[in-house]
Amino acid sequence: MSEIILIRHGETAWSASRRHTSYTDLELTPDGERQARALAGVLTGRRFARVLASPRRRARDTAELAGLTVDEIDEDLAEWNYGAYEGRTTADIQRERPGWTIWTDGCPGGESPVQLGTRVDRLLTRVAPLLELGDVALVGHAHTLRVVGARWIGLPASGGGKLRLDTATVSVLGHEHGRPVILRWNGG
Repeated sequence: MSEIILIRHGETAWSASRRHTSYTDLELTPDGERQARALAGVLTGRRFARVLASPRRRARDTAELAGLTVDEIDEDLAEWNYGAYEGRTTADIQRERPGWTIWTDGCPGGESPVQLGTRVDRLLTRVAPLLELGDVALVGHAHTLRVVGARWIGLPASGGGKLRLDTATVSVLGHEHGRPVILRWNGG
């Protein structure tokens, strides 16, 4: 049975400092480029029927450095829209809003968990028929890919909060006895 391979982009200056980055189009750091090239070894032997990537440079560059050819840029793979929280850290936001979490509260001027879940569901609906052709790679961002994992196994978008995802990692979604499962998560 075919699998969905989730690939998070390599390190950027903002991911290294834990700043929320959605629409700001940052390049990879030298370490991020090294991480992305190292993904080629992890992906060796895999043939993809389709490779979809976020429109953001950090995702597209990661795919290229990992040796992948992107077939389609997909807006639904873009990172969670952080709105007014773009460029800020969780700790900074929580000084103003104690107890705030993206997984329950979303972002003013950006997306709520339900809105991102709807976007991810739309993506998964488009990806499902592609699995008949073979494995599909999705190259994107931490929060969005975490929601992809959660929605794949039937959890609400907020369930992505239980799935840590580091830079330049590979996760695998598939099936067991006909049911969607996470086969591997946050691997290198």
